[in-house]
Amino acid sequence: MRTQSSFFTFDFSLLCLSSFLFFSSFNMIIPELPEYLTTLGGEKHKGLIIALFTLSAALSRPFSGKLADKIGRIPVMMIGASVCFVVGMLYPLLSFVSGFLFLRFIHGFSTGFTPTGASAYVADIVPYQKRGEAMGLFSLFGSMGMAAGPAIGGWLATLFSIDTVFYVSAFTAIFSILILLKLKETLPNKERISWKMLRLKKNEIIEKRVLVPSGILFLCCFSFGVVLTIIPDFSTYLGIENKGLFFGVFTLSSCIHPSNCIFI
Repeated sequence: MRTQSSFFTFDFSLLCLSSFLFFSSFNMIIPELPEYLTTLGGEKHKGLIIALFTLSAALSRPFSGKLADKIGRIPVMMIGASVCFVVGMLYPLLSFVSGFLFLRFIHGFSTGFTPTGASAYVADIVPYQKRGEAMGLFSLFGSMGMAAGPAIGGWLATLFSIDTVFYVSAFTAIFSILILLKLKETLPNKERISWKMLRLKKNEIIEKRVLVPSGILFLCCFSFGVVLTIIPDFSTYLGIENKGLFFGVFTLSSCIHPSNCIFI
């Protein structure tokens, strides 16, 4: 058992709490989306629920990374959380198939921005020799959000309606933003945002040194994406009323795996 590490500062704890709320926000609605899309008449498009979200997240990562180094870590995090809020409020309004799929694509930009800015922020405030430990603890809070969000969303859907879940998801993102306002920016020389920052060079998009681990991660996430899409319907088939419970149990089990245990 180690003594408390110096990296666990007030700013670090606030960032962990904000991350928990952020991941709770966009994961809260996932278990209910396949059934919701079916009610809109888009049952054959269920595979796009995750695909569109992931596509926009991937497309935005190079831009968010560059912006985090130009305009600051906190603004980039706030952009992502703001997307969660706006899209969450729009889901009940654009209640038709094309509108829903459009929002799923836009929603993905949230995870393309906030985690990128947050990772850079952690790297800034944590001593180099403690960075791995800090990243592990920080990721744990995100995982807990991924566990709590679906369970809460499923519970709200059984008591109220899917629209209620959308609104709670949106305001959870707002609380995440309010916490970010308490943090101090760590980028020493911030620049004013401009269109030229969105111009990317080849070396800003592809880093050859990470291609192999990226390929491994792709295969792991590919298999998980398949499960993520069919589990809500399979839960209904099994008679499980709260479809978010699977996600909660699944994520919690990953948190308590020996390789993820962190002693502070």
